Amino acid sequence: MVSRLTYLFIVISLLVAMAGPAAANDLTVEPDRTRLYEGEVLTLTVKGSTKIDINLGNLFEFDMSSLPKPDIEKVEDDFEILARNQQYSIRTINNEMIGEITWTYQLAPRSTGELTIPALKFRDSESEPVKIRVISGTAPDQEEDASRDSFIELSADKDEVYVQEQLVLTIKLFFTGNLIRGELSEPEHPHAIIESLGKQNEYTRYRDGVRYRVVERRYAIYPQKEGELSLQPIRFEGQARNNDGQLKFLRDNATLFDVPVKGVPAEFSGDTWLPARNLELSESGLPDNQELTAGQNLTRTLTLQADGLPSETLPPFPEKLPDGIRSYPEKPERTTTPGSEGLASQLTQTMALVPVQPGELVLPEIRIPWWDTESDTERVAVIPARTMTVEAIPGQIETLPDTATDKADATAEDDSTDTENTTQGDSDPGFWPLATLAFLGAWLITLAAWWFSRRKPAAESATESPWDRQEKILFKDLCAAAQAGSARTTELLVRWMAVRHPEQTFRSVVDVNRYLQDKDLAAEIEQLQQRLFGTPEQQATMPWDGNRLVATLIRIRGAASPHTADEALPPLYPDGLRTSGS
Repeated sequence: MVSRLTYLFIVISLLVAMAGPAAANDLTVEPDRTRLYEGEVLTLTVKGSTKIDINLGNLFEFDMSSLPKPDIEKVEDDFEILARNQQYSIRTINNEMIGEITWTYQLAPRSTGELTIPALKFRDSESEPVKIRVISGTAPDQEEDASRDSFIELSADKDEVYVQEQLVLTIKLFFTGNLIRGELSEPEHPHAIIESLGKQNEYTRYRDGVRYRVVERRYAIYPQKEGELSLQPIRFEGQARNNDGQLKFLRDNATLFDVPVKGVPAEFSGDTWLPARNLELSESGLPDNQELTAGQNLTRTLTLQADGLPSETLPPFPEKLPDGIRSYPEKPERTTTPGSEGLASQLTQTMALVPVQPGELVLPEIRIPWWDTESDTERVAVIPARTMTVEAIPGQIETLPDTATDKADATAEDDSTDTENTTQGDSDPGFWPLATLAFLGAWLITLAAWWFSRRKPAAESATESPWDRQEKILFKDLCAAAQAGSARTTELLVRWMAVRHPEQTFRSVVDVNRYLQDKDLAAEIEQLQQRLFGTPEQQATMPWDGNRLVATLIRIRGAASPHTADEALPPLYPDGLRTSGS
């Protein structure tokens, strides 16, 4: 208790020692300036003094905040009171204790022109009225004593726009001092899409000899209706500390001019309205020589780039393709990149293409009309039609070996000779005895051959022709590719069928399916192609099991023999598998 009392007396003694001449019940009103711009905040300092009675009885119960205050509410007709603050000091004048009180108010003018801070009263004292001039932000008056603590500048890159065309709004906030806190509103409109163009920029600029710190923000605005685009005012409120350490309120607002919004021009021919500063269409992935091979895997990428549009507005690419090619598109990728001049967007479509029929293949033209906002005319982005030549798979149709041709010729000669002998035998009286003898000899020879075959492996008893060797090798490679789910499976299938059925022409898997009419094979090949060329989501949900396709191929190979009964056949199945029959 003693220490607290001692401390209080020391403080009072220091105040008494600092006391100077002053009169009780004085009231002064001092604005920090008498000219300011619309939206700025005025700092008003009010000083008053009054006699106080402090003794040992009320020393520890005395509350300075209980002292009366000036009638500041009088200013609310012309000013909004944003903040209040008060400070106290005690002085001794002519052996009397005088309490000096300083009130600080932050006032925001409600209108422009000549405003008045009326005479304020505090006890028996009354201040003088003060005239304040508030200058409109658009007024040409640039008087030096009306320098601004903060202000907002708005600008747009166009005076009028089409509906859904990009309008770039630039907001610049100028302020002095060190900003303690601040809130800058963003543009809003119920019938417009508004996108921020990246992070704000901060730099320093001089205006009328005053150094300002500047915060700059940019927005892309896309009006969705015709008529007038009227944005809500952009507002700023904050606090900054000046060079003297004084804390000041900063406040301002600004409104952009009304922007006319025009409708879609009647002469525009496109299905999707695309007002852009620039738009380009390109493709990649197809061979330059325009030549393809049936079953060849291609990756075609279409890209649409636009300046001044978000990617969501870009139309999808047409899906129409000729019947001789299969398409496995991936999910389209859309990207939007903000820049100083607005949004730049890109739509990318990647698809796997597999030509399945030899001949000429025409990829249709792609046309995307758009509206050039700089020249105010319609333009068309085009990828021309491309005619591709699809060749059959190399080695798909092969010539019979010479030995097989010679053998076929020899067989034809034998058949001709037998026919002549039979014709002559009918008229020969000894024909039947000779025929019986020949039949008996053939039977004995067959019996001997059967006995001989029991003693030697079947593989050693037959001589394998070049044709059979080629068919066997191709089938083995085909089964291996099918088991692994390789992209070579379709190519090997076509080549194997061409060797196995030389009397037919096979140019693609379509020809194979048409000839065999096997639903299981067609389903397995379709599943394989979807796995190879489908989207990543499809591939992830379609694990490959090659056993079913291999089993189907073995069944097809064993169903019928492509050779004549006179030719020796190789085993129809891989090692360890045999079928009963001849």
